[in-house]
Amino acid sequence: MRVTNKLTALAVTRAKKPGRYADGNNLYLQIGESGSKAWLFRFMLAGKSREMGLGPVDLISLAEARDAARQCRKMLLQGIDPIDARRQERQSVRTATAKLITFKECAEKYVAAHEASWRNPKHRDQWKSTLKMYVYPVIGDVAAGNVDTGLVTKIIEPIWSTKTETAGRVRGRIEAVLDWAKVRGFRHGENPARWKGHLDHVLPKRSKLRRVRHHPALPYGDLPQFMSELRGRRGQSARARSNSLF
Repeated sequence: MRVTNKLTALAVTRAKKPGRYADGNNLYLQIGESGSKAWLFRFMLAGKSREMGLGPVDLISLAEARDAARQCRKMLLQGIDPIDARRQERQSVRTATAKLITFKECAEKYVAAHEASWRNPKHRDQWKSTLKMYVYPVIGDVAAGNVDTGLVTKIIEPIWSTKTETAGRVRGRIEAVLDWAKVRGFRHGENPARWKGHLDHVLPKRSKLRRVRHHPALPYGDLPQFMSELRGRRGQSARARSNSLF
């Protein structure tokens, strides 16, 4: 007959010698060389011996450790490796937590990690100011994992033709932050701010955009003659222009 529940709460408290003390049902009290105490679940799976930590004694009581060991044995009866099950559960928690981190939080972490390498103070200021002006109002509070092409184009399109240079920099900065977020595990999939093979199919090339040409200012000395000619023209447009100059 297998003996179980060998340990008592008092025995766990008094035990000092390094080693492993069996409680039964695969549960052990493990005392390290430094005197630290923790619970250990030992089991066989596919002919191999495995060990799974259940937590330190100062946080997990004897009763709680026994309950945890019981849950592990139930998994083994179903052919489930309790170590793999815990790993998957922790991954699920990390994934759920990652879904909550916003683009703004990722951007702030990215800037904090890189700004020391940006020697130009103007460059550092532009990074922060463009994100604050153009990006945060649209996706600042959006989870980094939920930023998609539609949201990126919502930021870029309004300024793509009028502020082309700025728009290009904003796009690149969004791309950099989302790449950082992916490496950190805060998002998955392709980067929606990527230009080549993605946004280049949505937005016209900057080199193809017509640049706004401003008419040169009229020399001050030519103003009297210009006004005389303007007043001599017929039509409401000419009168409106002449009146607006005064």
